[in-house]
Amino acid sequence: MSTTGATADPLAALGSLPGVAESVESVRKAVDRVYGHRVMRRRSNEITSEAALRGARGSAALSGADWALEEVRRRTDFGVDPEARVMGAALRLTAEAGQLLSIWRQSPLRVLARLHLVAAASGDDQVGRPRQAGESVDEPLVELPLPDAEEVAGRLEGLADLIIAGTSAPALVTAAVVHGELLALRPFTSHNGLVARAAERIVLIGSGLDPKAVCPAEVGHAELGRASYLAALDGYASGTPEGMAAWIAHCGRAVELGVRESTAVCEALQRGAA
Repeated sequence: MSTTGATADPLAALGSLPGVAESVESVRKAVDRVYGHRVMRRRSNEITSEAALRGARGSAALSGADWALEEVRRRTDFGVDPEARVMGAALRLTAEAGQLLSIWRQSPLRVLARLHLVAAASGDDQVGRPRQAGESVDEPLVELPLPDAEEVAGRLEGLADLIIAGTSAPALVTAAVVHGELLALRPFTSHNGLVARAAERIVLIGSGLDPKAVCPAEVGHAELGRASYLAALDGYASGTPEGMAAWIAHCGRAVELGVRESTAVCEALQRGAA
């Protein structure tokens, strides 16, 4: 991660980049609108469940398993082929994320290891730990240069220190940095995209921005498209102020699209109850 200068709170410093404050405010207004919907006051658990399903579908789509929502609902076997395994991993991660909120602020590296273990669902000795020197990475959709294991270890430790120390940065900024850093590093031998998006989800929920988990950014990332996602990630990886701001704005737009998705679910439920 690169910031515009050495400060005691480098995440907060990113909030002063051009356009970031506007993205933060736009996201906050969108989230407030869906939380104010009349259906949310009575049926928020249903909205949360639907958002989880749609978020998992969106995350899997970005990792190569672009299934229709009804197919995700219908299927019960997620181990028969590579796409099904990706979808199964995304569903497991979405379910697991809510169980890790209390641990994240104290031990983010422990949470990331757990997320990888849940996603991989295997007993391989590479699972649940950062990759070591000489180990390859199965993440074909991200084509950024791959940092070596030593750099990965150092940057993961730095990211964890920032989370543990706390920050005054808006939730969107912190979530975007966690997401971008994990994608740029690809610290595990597999499932890095799924883990990065699950970690973004944890930050957005745990920060209090989306405490009921009804604003699935994964839906928005998928809707914006893989090409746009990877182009924005290139900006993050560049470390330039412009690139970082563009990545944060992209993540903000993804949250807003997730809000739009859940708002549509609220309105469908409202029509059904009328």
